Amino acid sequence: MSLGAGLALALLSAFALNWGWLEQHGATQTLPPLSLRRPVRALRALFGDRTWLVGFVVGLAGWALYVAALALAPLSLVQAVSAGGIGLLAVLAQRRGHAAQWPAVVVAIIGLGLLGVSLAGGAPTGTAVSVGALAIWLAVSGLAAGLFGLRGSGAALGLAAGTLYAAGDVATKAAVHGGAWLLVVPLVLAAHGGAFAGLQLGFQRGTPLATAGTSTLLTNALPIAAGVALFHEHLPHGVLGVLRVAAFASVVVAAAMLARGPSGEDPRGYADEDRAARLSSTTRSATSSTSPAARRNSASYGRPASPT
Repeated sequence: MSLGAGLALALLSAFALNWGWLEQHGATQTLPPLSLRRPVRALRALFGDRTWLVGFVVGLAGWALYVAALALAPLSLVQAVSAGGIGLLAVLAQRRGHAAQWPAVVVAIIGLGLLGVSLAGGAPTGTAVSVGALAIWLAVSGLAAGLFGLRGSGAALGLAAGTLYAAGDVATKAAVHGGAWLLVVPLVLAAHGGAFAGLQLGFQRGTPLATAGTSTLLTNALPIAAGVALFHEHLPHGVLGVLRVAAFASVVVAAAMLARGPSGEDPRGYADEDRAARLSSTTRSATSSTSPAARRNSASYGRPASPT
């Protein structure tokens, strides 16, 4: 019963997180350029925008649901369900006028279906992670995120954010054991804070799927690996074990396909036909807003001056 509840919470978390990211992405398009050199100014701009703030609050609720899911279900299964959220992101993005890659969405759905079938073999059991192994994992994650961030593109910043979010998720799984493991809570907050900054910067430089999509890719793929490597979560034997591996691979491949982004998108993330429609709408708006005096002056060109 607790396993089913944990996976249900993970699905709700995926919806809340991806809807929140899409709202934040749209809001950042109307804000002045954000910069880490002026953090106070950037934070004022973000929290002063109502649309962005709503997306942020919903995202926080999604993270709380994710923590609750980790307390009820193994890390690898929670991450596999969360990875399916990339399909939700594609659907929501298309409803907002962004291009989506439906083949990737289908792959994600297949992966989630295989995961459900594999649960007939029971949930993988794990043990507590060692301090040394966790420290190495977090240090390597921080180094990788820094290297991604130096590239500066929207997709690279999404990868940096995903690496840090994954590190925070792995540390969160250790923290839910309580006791001395609560000492890693500051590391969880630091990782998620760095990921937050990278993702917001990426939103202004890339499409929703190139930023939140690549972030989701690593956020979900790395903890799945950590569940096996650090927490020793075992797979079921036989066919069910193969299905579970195929499920993990499917959701990761789906995230990768979406993260690549369609070639017909501009930096703001709109498809070619939608971009043309927006340009036409903008042109008509500019024409209709021309002042009557300006239109009269324009109409008077070529006419002789009135006698005084």
